[in-house]
Amino acid sequence: MLDAEFKADFPSETVQEGRVRVVVPKLEAFKKQPADYAPSKAPVFYNPVMELNRDVSVLAFQAYQRLVNREISICDPLTGSGIRGVRFAAEIHSVKKVVVSDINERSFKLAQHNVHFNELQDLVRVEHKDANCLLSCHGAPKRRFDIVDVDPFGSPVPYLDSAVRALRNKGLLAATATDLAPLCGVHAKACVRKYGGKPLRTEYCHELAVRLLAGCVATVAAKQDIGVRVVFSHSADHYIRVYAQIGYGAKKADVSVKNLGYVLHCFNCFHRETAKTFSARFFENCPECGSKMDWAGPLWLGKIFDPQFCEAMAQENMGTAFRNSGKISKLLSLAKDEAEAPATYYVIDKISNKLSSPVPSVAAMLRILRDNGFEAVPTHFNSRGVRTNAPAFAVQNLLKAAVSS
Repeated sequence: MLDAEFKADFPSETVQEGRVRVVVPKLEAFKKQPADYAPSKAPVFYNPVMELNRDVSVLAFQAYQRLVNREISICDPLTGSGIRGVRFAAEIHSVKKVVVSDINERSFKLAQHNVHFNELQDLVRVEHKDANCLLSCHGAPKRRFDIVDVDPFGSPVPYLDSAVRALRNKGLLAATATDLAPLCGVHAKACVRKYGGKPLRTEYCHELAVRLLAGCVATVAAKQDIGVRVVFSHSADHYIRVYAQIGYGAKKADVSVKNLGYVLHCFNCFHRETAKTFSARFFENCPECGSKMDWAGPLWLGKIFDPQFCEAMAQENMGTAFRNSGKISKLLSLAKDEAEAPATYYVIDKISNKLSSPVPSVAAMLRILRDNGFEAVPTHFNSRGVRTNAPAFAVQNLLKAAVSS
């Protein structure tokens, strides 16, 4: 158990998650007002809502380990309570070492305790360092990690440069962003400042958020002559998450940069299109309704899911007993199906509201789009969303037909 001194000023409890038991802050003790966000009020950061994030991470890292077929090393430089690194060590096969770190002294001590509590001290090393300092110390050849997991409270951008440099060739970077207000266009200037791209407050802003983060990762990596390939991403609750495999070489970096571009959007008729370069086209009127268009970017226009990687994760999920296993199965199935579909999606309720029309079911909308020769798949980003290559006016007309049939 924790020592008396540590417990005296730190209300805590023991929780079970995955295959481990860890001591974490007792969040109820730090919530003084109804609006308080308890995880950020506690002396050590711990968020139970992120269990799904941690579950998916275990599956992704295990799928990656199977892919490379050797022992792997993992770094969690913002560990908080240590729960993430402890789970990686306990639940992922063929892990050579896990390095976790936190600059917060209480986090460092609690993480140390949780490592010993689960008898993982032979696999997990706990550091008391600034995240960028730790990652920079592992930037040299033969010191680099197979996986770096950047899971901060807020934006991962301050850690991306050192995280990329701390990865060996073909390593995997996982990055979480919880600052959705900038990424979804509520604070556009902050997004441009942090991520280097302009956001847009559209019905598919969570996908744009993923693409803005992926674009930022690609840009940061390209400066080091490193290319990236996004193998998985998802949006859940209050955050987005991107998994990208890196590859050393200027040519690979050039290929990554070619995946950057822009999304143009018409707020009147919902027309959207992609563009690889910034041009006068951005200031022309919508080709479908003639209204003025807006745009987002630069951002990642390449794939944000790899179907083979999704399938590998699904196979790993079948062997687990996670509380979120059913939810993850649905997520992976949707991601796999939308991997080859066009970028962005239409939200049926949004279009129905525009047309002052009854709202058809997603199944009816998918069916009528396919019957008329268009691609159409649901999306995990929005339960009422449909990915399709149909033009905006065709979607509107087919929605009317779906309601009247």
